[in-house]
Amino acid sequence: MDLRGGGVKGLTSLLLVSILWGTSFPAIKTVMMSVNEYTYTWVRSLIAITGLTPYLIYVYRNGRLSVQSIKGGTMAGVAYALGLWLQGWGTKYTTASNSAFITGLSVVFVHMYTGVIRGRYSYKMGVTLALSLLGLYMLTTPTSGFNVGDLLVLLGSFMWAAQIILVSRYCSSDPLVFTLFEMVPALMFIFPDVMFYGYVGIDFNSLLIIAYLAIVCSDAAFALQVFGQRFIDPAVAAVIFLLEPVAASVFSYILLKEVMGLHQLMGALLILISMSIASTDKSMLMDVKEK
Repeated sequence: MDLRGGGVKGLTSLLLVSILWGTSFPAIKTVMMSVNEYTYTWVRSLIAITGLTPYLIYVYRNGRLSVQSIKGGTMAGVAYALGLWLQGWGTKYTTASNSAFITGLSVVFVHMYTGVIRGRYSYKMGVTLALSLLGLYMLTTPTSGFNVGDLLVLLGSFMWAAQIILVSRYCSSDPLVFTLFEMVPALMFIFPDVMFYGYVGIDFNSLLIIAYLAIVCSDAAFALQVFGQRFIDPAVAAVIFLLEPVAASVFSYILLKEVMGLHQLMGALLILISMSIASTDKSMLMDVKEK
């Protein structure tokens, strides 16, 4: 990839996305100690939507609200919501390490799409895929065996891949409007929340953490993803997003004192190497001009 102009902007944006998403793991772990998964999901989405609503009103009043932003955001939002739900459901029946590894397999689905459907692939990208998967395996150290939980997480992984592909398809949209509508489908989790748990209150500290996740890890990060993928091929983006578990491990060490072993450090290094190779593959440069 030619790291000039748009390439630099795209790579920088997606690296920042991965880092921001990485900060979410220790925050989510803290919140989930006092809030159920349904409440967490729809409340986070509601706050994210609320934060972007003034901008939506501004865009609408100026006649700049496009159907493409609404359509693309909603479609990506369905994939995002289903991925979130399937991942959470499947993790109940498998180990956290298996869930983390299988979720990262979304990179395989994106590479299959790039090679088979789009007909754009290179030997270098194949090397990055192999290195990133090996690094992910070493970082997450999944256990052996395959059960129904693993299958559910795998289906969720497919949804995460679909989200990346859909963002790439509609990346010329207004990033903030796209992100707002991407958050809307996750509001559907309010129905199972009320059905299974009834009214559940949220303590102030948990609400503050969820607000951070909504504004920073949802609004800012997803908007940056839309902008960054204007210049970065989805196959490269999928590899870059594997920085997320690396960043999560770093922030978990800083905030939660969770220590990475040598095996995990080597896995993180392999992911960083694969990212470096992917970001210098000129054949995968997106032919998209900044709007």
